[in-house]
Amino acid sequence: MKKLNVAIVGATGMVGQSLVQVLQERNFPVGNLKLLASTRSAGLTVEVGGQSYKIEEAKPEAFEGVDVAFFSAGGDISKELGPEAVRRGCVVVDNSNAFRMDEGVPLVVPEVNPEAVEGHKGLIANPNCSTIQLVVALQPLQKAAGLKRVVVSTYQAVSGAGKEAVDELENQSQSILDGKTDFPKERIPHGGAKVGHQIAFNVVPQLDVFVEDGYTKEERKIMQETKKIMSLPELKITSTTVRVPVVNGHSESVNVELEKALSPDEARKVLSEAPGVVVMDNPEELSYPMPVPQDGRDEVFVGRIRVDRSVENGLNIWVVADNIRKGAATNSIQIAEELIARGLL
Repeated sequence: MKKLNVAIVGATGMVGQSLVQVLQERNFPVGNLKLLASTRSAGLTVEVGGQSYKIEEAKPEAFEGVDVAFFSAGGDISKELGPEAVRRGCVVVDNSNAFRMDEGVPLVVPEVNPEAVEGHKGLIANPNCSTIQLVVALQPLQKAAGLKRVVVSTYQAVSGAGKEAVDELENQSQSILDGKTDFPKERIPHGGAKVGHQIAFNVVPQLDVFVEDGYTKEERKIMQETKKIMSLPELKITSTTVRVPVVNGHSESVNVELEKALSPDEARKVLSEAPGVVVMDNPEELSYPMPVPQDGRDEVFVGRIRVDRSVENGLNIWVVADNIRKGAATNSIQIAEELIARGLL
């Protein structure tokens, strides 16, 4: 297989480090690997697969000769450097929200809409982490019985806000266990907002800032991105997003109203046969997905499948995935693998 020159933008962050790990695990055909980050990180050395790499500054000329670049350094950096990379002949897989809803930019989850990579113009967007696991679970149900309405409530880990948020959860937890309650409570960013609430031993029903209709930007992302990825512009979908004191792994309670009846056993069958899905649903043995056991995995785990008797053709399901891997790094690399498989990279 042809070797590709690869760049990772935001290489020192949690997703950036996971990208390096997943590239190795999946034997991605890496020729030259460039690790790019901000000016303050440039010059640092990191070990990857027994080889030392020097962190370079992320700037336009760094993308000369690069075939594919994985961006995970925030929307501002993506808007600034993504087009510069494309102008130099690089395909950009972007993990920020900078381009997701742009009409000419594919928004891709390979288990759901791999064909969307066709005709890309150099930029491909990786969806929101919560959206990715949601659509992987919804797609088999849509194919089997048609989606009429979706209600999703998320339980999102602090790793979605970065390493500093993980550290702060640990610090807050230790402070409380030590009997201290006067610690700063503004340090954990809840998406694009620092809401000034304690996260340790608490839940915060806000990710990102509120918009005019009372939803948050995170909730709006899930609703809009799901419609785009699944090519269901008229889908009735609503979302509530909540930050919980979990280090890694997002969970979702998903209620679906289907066009036609689908029993729990039928749902288990279609989900278990779907790509990227693992069904864990044996209540008698207390078997269901949870963030801790599923940490470090690339699949989307589904359980608690049961009838919702309050509506016709209703089902409830519980969905868990590693938001750093499948929700970001792994999905990005799967997109590049799809490009390779189609002869587009």
